[in-house]
Amino acid sequence: MSLAQIFEKVVGPETGISFVAYDGSKAGPDGSDIRIEVKSPIAVAYLAQAPGEMGLARAYVSGHLDVHGDMYTLLDRMWSVTLNDLTPAEKLSAVRELGVKPLMMRVPVPKQEMRRSMLARLGSRHAKARDAEAIHHHYDVSNRFYEWVLGPSMVYTCAVFPAADSTLEEAQYTKFDLVSKKLDLQPGMRLLDVGCGWGGMVMHAAKEYGVKALGVTLSRQQAEYAQKAIAEAGLDGLAEVRYMDYRDVTDTGFDRISSIGLTEHIGKEQLPFYFKFLYDKLKPGGRLLNHCITRPTGTEKTINKGGFINRYVFPDGELESIGYLARQMEDIGYEIRHTENLREHYAKTLEGWVANLDEHWEEAVEEVGMGTARVWRLYMAGCIVGFERNKIQLHQVLAVKLGERGEAGVPLRPSIDWP
Repeated sequence: MSLAQIFEKVVGPETGISFVAYDGSKAGPDGSDIRIEVKSPIAVAYLAQAPGEMGLARAYVSGHLDVHGDMYTLLDRMWSVTLNDLTPAEKLSAVRELGVKPLMMRVPVPKQEMRRSMLARLGSRHAKARDAEAIHHHYDVSNRFYEWVLGPSMVYTCAVFPAADSTLEEAQYTKFDLVSKKLDLQPGMRLLDVGCGWGGMVMHAAKEYGVKALGVTLSRQQAEYAQKAIAEAGLDGLAEVRYMDYRDVTDTGFDRISSIGLTEHIGKEQLPFYFKFLYDKLKPGGRLLNHCITRPTGTEKTINKGGFINRYVFPDGELESIGYLARQMEDIGYEIRHTENLREHYAKTLEGWVANLDEHWEEAVEEVGMGTARVWRLYMAGCIVGFERNKIQLHQVLAVKLGERGEAGVPLRPSIDWP
């Protein structure tokens, strides 16, 4: 069997993808719009030593495997590998086909990969120092790079599209306004936004609703960017972003709390502490809006420690089902008033980010390097497939800290502005 045929076997012979290898072998349909090029023996070694998703990712990120054509289309066609990975039997078969020599070759892991040993030196999972390094790994890439990918809004969470043809900027504004309406923000209220990113929610709440808003982030680059943006917007008296762990916030008595895209980084074992910490920061009658990526059920593996996303994108990230999160919140004392699944919106959000990256590809490569740019192209295109095929979801949960007599302070029916 030729080298190209072996790669075709790993990816799947019915995908409509063509293959060409450095040894001159070819496989797959002629004239396909998607072609995988195996450029060197190192690509073969990566696949032999980590058959399936991880080996293919290492070969691509390191530049020893190229993709000609649209990345989303490629991953959509080979979704059983990119989303489910190979079975143990399929991995063993691939190793046998590739032979012993690639297994013995010493190949460097791409520098973009976060090895478990690197994090282990910083303590147990979700210790403060370890969390800080995990956040630094992903969020302190380059503010300029994020500007190119995210667009002017600088928002790195799922948008809410009011219409199918809405722009990404319109959708991000709509998301912040939806959160604001669910929280029923009013002038003079105090808002805590944990995991605030570049300050989008903080500034929206201050500018549009007259709320005094505090945001906290573990990314120094985000905090510096946000504070500059707040000053330029003339919101110094209302908005503030601090570079700090949410666990170090000493302020209390908040009317509202928003957590947009933080829960994924908390960890299953820390969820009770996380929700209790936020509960204690709220006044009676206060509201929490938790917005995070979720698993579609409680039956999937919670952590794929050896997977591409955990190694290259979100080290120590953990996803839980909406049912599990809701139970943790209820057990703390919250009353859940509303939930909403926005997974299709995240697919559209990612499409916008991928288009932005493609538009600025050469600048992005110059700014962060080819390997990092490839990590982003691969991860975002793969996530589009994941949200479309219901492998991952995105939920907003609105919860209330009840008053002494059980009063929730919410209307009998929500505003018609609520979708």
